[in-house]
Amino acid sequence: MPLIQVIVLGIVQGLTEFLPISSTAHLVLVPWLFGWPPHSLAFDIALHVGTLAAILIYFFRDWVQVLAQGFGARFDGDPALGRNRMLLWLLAAATIPIGAFGYIFKEQAETTWRSPTVIGIMMILIAGVLWLAERSGRRQKDLSHLNTADALLIGFAQTLAIVPGTSRSGITIAAGLFRNFDRQSAARFSFLLSTPAIGAAALKDFYDLYKEGGLPPDMRAAFLVGILVSGLTGYLVIGLFMNYLRRRNFNFFIAYRLIFGIIVIALAQFFRFGGE
Repeated sequence: MPLIQVIVLGIVQGLTEFLPISSTAHLVLVPWLFGWPPHSLAFDIALHVGTLAAILIYFFRDWVQVLAQGFGARFDGDPALGRNRMLLWLLAAATIPIGAFGYIFKEQAETTWRSPTVIGIMMILIAGVLWLAERSGRRQKDLSHLNTADALLIGFAQTLAIVPGTSRSGITIAAGLFRNFDRQSAARFSFLLSTPAIGAAALKDFYDLYKEGGLPPDMRAAFLVGILVSGLTGYLVIGLFMNYLRRRNFNFFIAYRLIFGIIVIALAQFFRFGGE
């Protein structure tokens, strides 16, 4: 796998995994634009491991606090997290739907739903959902107020991320806004919730790779570079995005999704994008 392809796709993964614009959609479009072949399972794992590392490092103290409190230990950390000692178990409950639906619809998500038309439609639909969430949410709550109903609703919203073009962060943040969380708290819970899902996807891919004979020798350099590039990019993007949400709304991302979705649908209709 050429180094330039590894670097570009690693940057794309790191940029789009945590912004509400769909990493899958971009990882499908970019290789098509450059005429690159589909990347391998081994490289898929590298991208998952990189973004998993980014989110674990950025939210390391949060995860230590959540885990400690979940098992009854005292931890002097973030006050909002400290006032919600059940957060670990709420995250666990919210993760169950994506595990179940991901298992049921795995084949469709990796084949028929990767249609550029589906991706374009979902880009536009979730833009509309974000627009409604921005305008209807009262933004009064932080994570100290998260309850079982909030966690389950956001968890079920995450199942839509199985459909390419949805964006895991986009749909879960929108669900948080509908439940009247402020933007930063909605994004924070979205990222915490994505951690077990990304980790499970990486483990499943590792298992599939093991069954195929392990990491090919000619992929070792690409594997390491992919982890480093996607991880570093993802870490920087999380920090920038959380700072962005202190002052601004989602209008830029809503507009981006609308334009991107229209372009993808046009490509699918007029240029037989992706072999449709």
